[in-house]
Amino acid sequence: MEIIKINNNDNYLKEYIMLCNEEWGSKKNKEQLKKYIEEKIKKIHSDSKVISILALIHDDKMLGFISLFKYDGEKRKDLTPWYATMYVKKEYRNRGYSKLLNDAILKEAKNLGYKKVYLKTTLNNYYEKFGAKFYSTLDNKEKIYYIEIE
Repeated sequence: MEIIKINNNDNYLKEYIMLCNEEWGSKKNKEQLKKYIEEKIKKIHSDSKVISILALIHDDKMLGFISLFKYDGEKRKDLTPWYATMYVKKEYRNRGYSKLLNDAILKEAKNLGYKKVYLKTTLNNYYEKFGAKFYSTLDNKEKIYYIEIE
């Protein structure tokens, strides 16, 4: 099992985009999804918003992923970087993989010189186990947290 950066790996990026869309996006038909994936891959390759996308891989299969973005949404672009898209496939949950992904993205942020990361969520009492501290609430009721990097 290993955690790898997949920003430039189109095979893993396709799966990452499909899973993100299933979890947080809108329903798309097959043709819309294909076009959406192509556009997102181009955007990831060229967009300065994406700092890093890490995936947990075992036997060439993606078990989960996490990202680091310069900003996450249009609000609070003054805060950076953003810890985002933590996801573990349902069949691999409750095995400690989210902690592995959390630790990897914090290490990545630290190696890039960041002292703190921000995240937004509607989940209650989840990210606190990773050291997240409440920062503020957005207009849409999402809560912003930060994690200090040691």
